[in-house]
Amino acid sequence: MNIVKHFSPKLSVVLLATVLTGCSLNPKYERPGLPVPDQFPGQDSSSSQSGGLQHTADLGWETFFKDERLKALIPIALENNRDMRIAVQRVEEARALYGIQRSDQFPQIGVNAQQTAQRMPEDMRAGGALAPSVSRSNVAGIGMTNFELDFFGRQRSLSEAAFEQYLATQQARTTVQINLIGQLASTYFTVRNLEAQKELVNKTIKSRQGTYDLVQSRYKGGVATILDVNQAKTTLEGAKAILAEITRAEMRARNALQLILGQPIPDNLPPAPPFTGDVVMAKLPTGLPSDLLTRRPDILAAENRLKAANANIGAARAAFFPSISLTGLLGIASPDLGSLFDGGNGMWSFNPVINIPIFTAGKLSNNLNLAEIRNDIAVAEYEKSIQTAFREVLDALAGESTYQSQLDALRAQQASAYETLKIANLRYSNGIDSFLQVQSAEVALFAVQQSFLQTGFDSIQNRIELYKALGGGWTQTSIISK
Repeated sequence: MNIVKHFSPKLSVVLLATVLTGCSLNPKYERPGLPVPDQFPGQDSSSSQSGGLQHTADLGWETFFKDERLKALIPIALENNRDMRIAVQRVEEARALYGIQRSDQFPQIGVNAQQTAQRMPEDMRAGGALAPSVSRSNVAGIGMTNFELDFFGRQRSLSEAAFEQYLATQQARTTVQINLIGQLASTYFTVRNLEAQKELVNKTIKSRQGTYDLVQSRYKGGVATILDVNQAKTTLEGAKAILAEITRAEMRARNALQLILGQPIPDNLPPAPPFTGDVVMAKLPTGLPSDLLTRRPDILAAENRLKAANANIGAARAAFFPSISLTGLLGIASPDLGSLFDGGNGMWSFNPVINIPIFTAGKLSNNLNLAEIRNDIAVAEYEKSIQTAFREVLDALAGESTYQSQLDALRAQQASAYETLKIANLRYSNGIDSFLQVQSAEVALFAVQQSFLQTGFDSIQNRIELYKALGGGWTQTSIISK
């Protein structure tokens, strides 16, 4: 301030504004265009518009999921899952790095105290042989070290890049939450599906056991053959083998669920509702591809990284210009430590340094080329993230348009298989056909039943994927901070 007041008022204002804000050599940022169609295929323009509907990304998981047991598990996972904890700490790490970089825009002031002792030979002493052989100096005061005046915005650009990286890390945390909720729901419904499969197999075993007992009694009565008995035994044992396989898969799915939760599965969970398509929302508002730009956190993170790369170009450009750094000290000095604080020992030093790049063996130009190349990479990564999101939405929409007709067909096929088994049993009992017809009908019915359960499960999983692809799975109130 003592230096600035010697200038004219207008010049002082200009100088201060220049020092504090500097200029920016960042390229003008322009968001790349959408590298995908403007509309999702199969969606008319009227259905694609928001039309006052709540967007999928604004639907919290509390609204999307209808299964009360799952809704009780999600907060546990958000609280205890280790991947989620790591993501939260990554945000704090990025925040600290941004704070470190931002601090370089301001002078670092501290209290300094030092003593210097020096012994010189007689012929180099200022007073000759009569001067003491050892000279000492003691200095203490408030100092500023190597404060760079950011005339060309280098520090400002570096700070901006660090800030965008921090924002990208925040979006990455949101992405982790969306994926965590999706993974938890997928694993939970896998367990529910395996429970339903096990129930079906147990009913099938009971039915086939009854058939086996009937064939055995007919064999003892001389009506059935030993071939009939062996065929009935084969289908019965086949069902038991499938039961063991499903039981093993269920145990592993529960282990996976426990890992996602980050703790043992609680015993006091709400009762599970019937395992049908009603466990999730039946229909989701799709919107337009452009909605993904503001809703998908992975796309937002890619744009933040693009902005950081853009700012790094400005920092690389600024390195070509002169840099000025200031070092100063205001305090007291004395040759004797005991008289350091006596009156009349006030001192100050001011050391401005200007560095003008002349020859750097291509270092500065290569740094600029590197920054521009990394910016081009960031553009490609941003566009790829949009294309990936677009493809994920399309895949899920393909499922939404076909699963219902597949389930309807399987439902009709299951009814026909029931009727076929009924007729086969009747014809076998009347001695018209062999037991092979009954066996074939049982196997066909079981296969259709399994396929129906699996397809219903797949349709639920597909809707979860659509929910995630459209940016759903998080709200500001549902993110748990640690």
